[in-house]
Formats: sequence, structure tokens, C-alpha cells
Amino acid sequence: MKTLLQIVQDILNDIDSDEVNSIDDTVESQQVAQIVRTCYEEMMSNRNWPHTRKLVQLDGLSSTAKPNYLKLPENLKELVFVKYETQKQGDTRTILTELNYKYPDDFLRITSGRNSDNDNVSVITDYSGSKLMIYNDKPPSYWTSFDDVHLVCDAWDSSVDNTLMSSKSQCLAYIFPSWVHEDEAVPDLPVDAFSALIEEAKSTAFVSLKQMNNPKAEQKAMRQQKWLSRKAWRAKGGIRYPNFGRK
Repeated sequence: MKTLLQIVQDILNDIDSDEVNSIDDTVESQQVAQIVRTCYEEMMSNRNWPHTRKLVQLDGLSSTAKPNYLKLPENLKELVFVKYETQKQGDTRTILTELNYKYPDDFLRITSGRNSDNDNVSVITDYSGSKLMIYNDKPPSYWTSFDDVHLVCDAWDSSVDNTLMSSKSQCLAYIFPSWVHEDEAVPDLPVDAFSALIEEAKSTAFVSLKQMNNPKAEQKAMRQQKWLSRKAWRAKGGIRYPNFGRK
């Protein structure tokens, strides 16, 4: 693994630029450091890296107007599964139940069939202004997302909590690692992926700073990047594939 400074020095050497002892020494070293950052962020966006899969909790809204809503953390890239504590009032045992995802249209079909005149059904207004029929006397069973920012559940137990609670959520998700723009910072990548980052940044630096192509660097960068993923949705895959009855 290499530090950001070592990566910048490596690239500056290959593009025949001045030697530096810090990424801030020259305008060119600053530009190369920014190129490395941009290439790193592109790599993080294009693939779900195993080392970025973490257990996280959703953000609570603490809003009695939207008691069945939780929010996706800002650094969350894609949600794998969601669990929520579903024990009843007075239970001492913690029960974590996986919530089933429903596509927005299926979620609306389920909730719209509920009777808003019943005491156990609350009418909750979504951010769009649409009304949702939400059970208020049971833990959630389903979730969806209309905006890829908020997680919306079909129920919450008002006898236990006024709203869904961040502390009672448990999620497996891919997150965006934070970037540290300092000399000794080491990009958060697996060891075998550093060559891909360096070659991609080197190819970009030749074009951006020297106005010339480096076929060898481009070839290496393309070879390293071929296996990158194309998935981009955070809360759930936005494309529904046909089901031909296969198991």
C-alpha cells in the first residue's frame, strides 16, 4: 500500500515533473493529488467493495408526523438488508426481525387497502404530499423508499415508541469510505487494487496536465477496471428484472 504522497510522487515522476516532498509543494502536485482523489471516488462508486460492507444503523427522524420513516446515512451506498427490533411492550428478550422490501407500487397497493377509519390505522403524509395508511399497533413488516433518501415502513408500534428508532435498526450496507487529503493518508482500498488507482490517475494526469495520451497507462487502467460493478442504487436495485419462474 502507498500513501497519497507516494502515489503523487510516482505519477509526477512518470509525467516528468518536479520532485516534491508534500502534495502541496507545487500547483502540479496539488492537481495530481486531486486527480487521485477523483479517480478513487470513481472506483468507489463503480463497485461494491467487500471491505466497505458494514453493519450500520439508520438515522432516526424523531418526527411524530412521520413515525414510520427512517433515513439512510449520508455515506451509505447500498442497503443489503434491514432488521428491526420487534419485541412487544414489556418483553425482555430482544427480537431482531428482517423486514421485507417491497417495490413502491407494491407497497402502495398493500397499504392503500387498509381502512383509515380503523383505530389501528394512521394516515401519514409523505414528503410528496401523498397519504399512506400505516398500522400503528404492530412492528413493521415491509419497507420501501420513494426517494432513495428515506426508508418508509408499513407500520410502527405506538405502544412501544412514538416513532421508529435508529437504535433499534440493524442494517448490512455498503458505505462510501471517507477521503483524507493528507500526505501520509492511505486510500481505503484492498492492496491488490492500488495498481488500478495509480494507473487510472496516471492516465488521467497525462491527458489533463500534459495534453497527451499514454497508451500504456490507459491499457493498464482499462485492464484493471474491467471487473468493476455497475450497481448504483443505495436503498434497493431500481431495475426490476422479469421473473420467468426460475428458482
